[in-house]
Amino acid sequence: MKDKTVFERKLKLFVKSLSKHISTKDGQWSIKGFIDTYKNIYTISNDTKIVSKILEIHLFPKILEFAEKNHYEVILAEHQNYYPDVSLVKKNNPKIKFAVDFKTTYRNPKKSHLCNGFTLGSHGKYFEDRASTKNIQFPYGEYLGHFCLGIIYDRNEKATIDETKSYSLHELDSIVSVVNNFQFFVVEKYKIASDKGGSGNTANIGSINNIDDICNGRGMFSKLGEQWFDDYWMNFNKITIMTDEGTTKKITSLKEFVEYRGGDISLVVDKNNTEEK
Repeated sequence: MKDKTVFERKLKLFVKSLSKHISTKDGQWSIKGFIDTYKNIYTISNDTKIVSKILEIHLFPKILEFAEKNHYEVILAEHQNYYPDVSLVKKNNPKIKFAVDFKTTYRNPKKSHLCNGFTLGSHGKYFEDRASTKNIQFPYGEYLGHFCLGIIYDRNEKATIDETKSYSLHELDSIVSVVNNFQFFVVEKYKIASDKGGSGNTANIGSINNIDDICNGRGMFSKLGEQWFDDYWMNFNKITIMTDEGTTKKITSLKEFVEYRGGDISLVVDKNNTEEK
């Protein structure tokens, strides 16, 4: 527990310096596009996947600096769909491992206290079987902590971005940044989880989307603790109960699950309060 507490404190201190690394003085993203060998610059779109990947690349040298300073080895996910994005392994004690997943999302332009949300990894094979190596860099149970290093930003909705146009180097300052106003956070994964899946038919854990609650780790499981998070998502959509009407139904909410397990329902952070306040 001490190792995890120290790691979290250092990682939170580290992210405070990252805005300066990726932003101009007025909060614009310092990445304007990409350049070819003929020194032509091409703008990028504000597509979420593109922005997320470039942000990861932009931040990676800083992650290496953090790891070197704190005596960790950085191990990247071997495959695109592997969890986590980065494993940090203590050089003098390989048993000390932390999972760090990059999470990026944009603010809701109409409700600036909310963001678009994100997924928090799979609740499938490697989550259920803590010794499994399927789609994960190291078995889930070997990590002392699972952290999200997150970035929340504004899309530059008012900007007119012509993706068909190229620019020369001397026009660099005239290129509009597609995103701006970055906000960084570090939080343990379970503290920002919701009780609903994160995307379509895939087995992904969903997040809450109230920005203040995300940055302060006030998700639905934050008062219950990580053991409840693990238990709920290991059994997600698997437990059938009898209703008062005499029919059967699957448990689909955290409150139902805590009641079924005989836990304290008052410790469930209300999803509506978390997301819509």
